[in-house]
Parts: sequence; C-alpha cells; structure tokens
Amino acid sequence: MNYKAMEPLYTAAQTRVLDRAAIKSGIPGITLMARAAHAAFDCLQSQWPSAVQLQVLCGTGNNGGDGFLLADIAHKRGLQVTVLQLGDPDKIDGDALIARKQALANGVEVQPFDGTIVPLGIVVDAMLGTGLGGDVRGDYVDAIAQVNGLGLPVLALDIPSGLCSDTGRVLGVAVRADVTISFIGLKRGLLTANGPDYCGEIEFAGLEVPADVIDALPSSALRLDLEVLLEQLPLRLAASHKGMFGNVLIIGGDYGMAGAAIMAAEAALRCGAGLVRVATRPEHVPAVVARMPEAMARGIHSSLDLLAMVDEANVLVVGPGLGQSEWSEQMLQVAADSNKTLILDADALNLLALSRGIKQAPRPNWIITPHPGEAARLLGQSNAQVQKDRFAAAAALQEAYGGVAVLKGNGTLVRSAESTLLCDYGNPGMASGGMGDVLSGVLGSLVAQGLSLTDAAALGVSLHAAAADIAAAEEGERGLLATDLIAPMRALLG
Repeated sequence: MNYKAMEPLYTAAQTRVLDRAAIKSGIPGITLMARAAHAAFDCLQSQWPSAVQLQVLCGTGNNGGDGFLLADIAHKRGLQVTVLQLGDPDKIDGDALIARKQALANGVEVQPFDGTIVPLGIVVDAMLGTGLGGDVRGDYVDAIAQVNGLGLPVLALDIPSGLCSDTGRVLGVAVRADVTISFIGLKRGLLTANGPDYCGEIEFAGLEVPADVIDALPSSALRLDLEVLLEQLPLRLAASHKGMFGNVLIIGGDYGMAGAAIMAAEAALRCGAGLVRVATRPEHVPAVVARMPEAMARGIHSSLDLLAMVDEANVLVVGPGLGQSEWSEQMLQVAADSNKTLILDADALNLLALSRGIKQAPRPNWIITPHPGEAARLLGQSNAQVQKDRFAAAAALQEAYGGVAVLKGNGTLVRSAESTLLCDYGNPGMASGGMGDVLSGVLGSLVAQGLSLTDAAALGVSLHAAAADIAAAEEGERGLLATDLIAPMRALLG
C-alpha cells in the first residue's frame, strides 16, 4: 500500500519541531501566527456566516497569540469583538506579546477574565495549546466549565483547551468545541480516545509551511484513507477461480455462541475470500448451513477433528464465539501449533492473556484485535491505563506479541513493527455485539486474498468502520447491527 499518500499525524513535540523548522526556513513566527489567525477567521466565517459577535478567550502562550490576531481581524471586518484574558498578561512574551499589542493598538477590547462569559455570539477558545503538561488549573477550569455550559458555538484554535494533543485524553477538564482548526501538523490526539467528542468537526491549515520542512520530519502516525487503500486493491482477472482468493477457516462457536462464528464466516465470504470453512461445535452445524450455505461447516469434537481443516486453510480466524472451555483451549492450541497465519479475536485473546492454548508469543504471522478491555488483560494493565495512552498501549501490544496489533475503539490503531496507522472512520452505533466478529472475518478474508498483515489490517478496519458510517447514515446509529455492515462493505469493495 502507498502509505505516503496518507495524512501525517504528529505529537505536540513534533509540531514544535515543525514550527521551529518553518521559522528557520525563513518564515517569521509572527507570520505563522498571522496565517493561523486568517485561517481561523475563514473557518469561522464558513461555519457561522451570520456571526456578528465574538468572544475570544486568550491564554498567555502562542495559542493566545493566535486568538489576539483573530480578534484583530474580526474587529477590522466589523464584528463585535471582546477578548477575555486569562493568566497574567505580564507573562506574555515573544510573538504572542506582539499579537496582543497589535490587537490593543487597533482598538480590540481586552478585559481580564472575571469569571463571567456573556451568553452571546461565538466563543473562540485560544486558552491552552499543545504545551499543557498536566491537568488544567486555576481560572482556566472555571472558564472551560462556563464555555461548556453556555451552549454557544465554540471554535477551538489548534486544540480544545484541556485535551492532550498526544493521546486524546482529557486533562481534568476540556473545552467541547463545535469546530477545531489544527495548524501546521494535525495532532494525533484529536482523532482518538476522547478527542473526537471534544473537537467536533476538525479542519486543518498547513500555514504554507514548505513541503521540504514537513517531509524532513517523520510523522508519529498516519491517518488511514479508505479511498487510497481501495485504489490499490488488485483487479480480478477474467480467468479467476476461487482457489486464487484463499481459504479461510473460522474456528469458534462454542455452546450458545454459534452466531459469532457465522457472522465472521459471512463477512469473510462477502469480502471476497474464495472458500470459507467453519469449525464449530457439532450442534451448531445446522445453524451455519441454514444461514450461510456457501460456508462449509464441520462439527469438531476434539483437536484431532480440527487438524485436517487447518491443513487445508491459508488463514485461521480464531476467537469468534470461541469461549474459554477445555474445547476452546484445544481449538486454539491446534491453530497455534500449525504455524498458519492467524487472526485472533475475542476469547482467543483472553486465553492468550491467561497463557492457555498458545505458547509461541511473540510471533510474526498473526493479527491480534483487542478492544481496550482485552488489551488491558494482555498487557497486565487496567482499562483506564490503556485508554490513558492508546498509542503507547498499541506499541506495547505489538512489542509483546509481535505481528500486527489492532487496538479497537474510538480512533482504532493499527500498529506494526514499522508504523502506526489511525482509523477515524466509525460511529457510536458500533457499540453493539458482533462488530469484532465481523471484523475478524474481514481481516481473514483480506489476508487470504494476498494482502500483507499490515495492509489487511489497515484496509479491514477502515472498510469495516466506513461501512458502519454508511449504514448509520441510512438508518441511524441506534440499533445498528454488526451484520448491517456486510452489504455496504461489499459495495465499497466493488
């Protein structure tokens, strides 16, 4: 896949490096600040063209400097503008001080924040930027609470105040913006964990920083683009036959959980696998055949029954409805001993965390797909620790277990030894049972068709989440079922 075509994502430290490099290349810092202010004003007019009143909350750093220049532009354009100053103005220096003096000289009204925000107009958040090192303190806590409580439209400059730009974690409290415009480098924390809930619509302004400056610094992660991924799928020849598109074996469906294995099988077939087999409890074979006659199902009493099916397969999807019984452990052990490519989900991951059924870890030829709770068990952490820094957790998973780690959730992360990829497709309707089972089938199908583990994971999570967006747009998020994704996935694949 051509990942160079993907949008780069950066940490706060990296964006500061880019900022310094841009200045070193010959762009004065105040010019970058002015470009940010103009971009923000254009964004404001685009989003709220009838706005006449603006309240700009400015801190003492460069984020506040952006706010002062935005206030100056809006004042010149005839808007009613008030700047509310947070923090000690005597601590403002550098380009931010230049910006403040310019706004004052041009007649912008600047008042100290006295604990009150007038419930009128548009609020611009220019309080705290990417340099926030700990939880929000002092007057900023009160200001953020008021901004969130007034119900006014909010534009955040670079990042909502109180949101960690590296992790998407809320640092005590954070502004809930309707729109966030990010400058120079798109911050990775805007797109994962709590980021999307606090950023609203995200816009980006590169501020005309030269391409050679951007290209000189490797990004922290890449934002997956489904269109780019789909364009690189190989075309199917007229002389194609099913043997060219792989043989997927779904292993799962312990007592009472046949549906999970069936959903994985259906997803694998609909995403293009040549053959799909299901190894499940004997009692569940009729249900598989009734729902998916195209999937060849076999009842498995013991590990010996499974060996022949494993030998025939290219890819093993282990975990949908697997359970944690002795039977489950035997199924996982046979799969692991085969050295075939594995997709592990659900109870296969829980057994792995318990060191049951798999002794060979790390290993290069698998994709593990934990949600945060499963990731916590795999890492010996709490769910909160995983969500505190999803990037660190994804990296730890890949290092500990090898292969490719897919950390599911808001802003799913695909972590390989070489890269970190972020998928920001998807919606809250996906918070329902069976979504992971469908994804595991998708991944198995794509690997069986010849994609590398990283490419299959990148395309699979993007396809799965984008299909959920299509389904939700048509019928709504509430009540979205995992099987609702299968038809739009097939349509997207073409």
